[in-house]
Amino acid sequence: MAKIELVEDSEMNRTMITRRLHKKGYEVVVAIDGREAIRMAEAEMPDIILMDVDLPLMSGTEATREIRRNPSLKHIPIIALTAHAMAGDSEVVLNAGCNEYVTKPIDFPALVDKIENLLAGGQPKAKLG
Repeated sequence: MAKIELVEDSEMNRTMITRRLHKKGYEVVVAIDGREAIRMAEAEMPDIILMDVDLPLMSGTEATREIRRNPSLKHIPIIALTAHAMAGDSEVVLNAGCNEYVTKPIDFPALVDKIENLLAGGQPKAKLG
């Protein structure tokens, strides 16, 4: 079973996403801010990270940059979750190191497709180095 780290500060979103991922057979660990996201990734070594962009203490883009700088974590695929859907928003998160970008409200079947593609070794959009 794949382990997913969900980084989300909204309790309602955490509950909904976690419940749906569990139903799909995934193990889910949760972080609620950017700093905790980094610590959780180091401690849990998830197979993939779902990273909210707007987080307290440290943004999801900065947490992604930190994860990408860590040699033991930089291989982990990251999918950005964000309410920002304006032109250029996807470039910001992809340039920070995210592999994929999903806007809120989340199209859950599309999110699962992206998760499964990345877990199967699908080609990421971002550079991992």
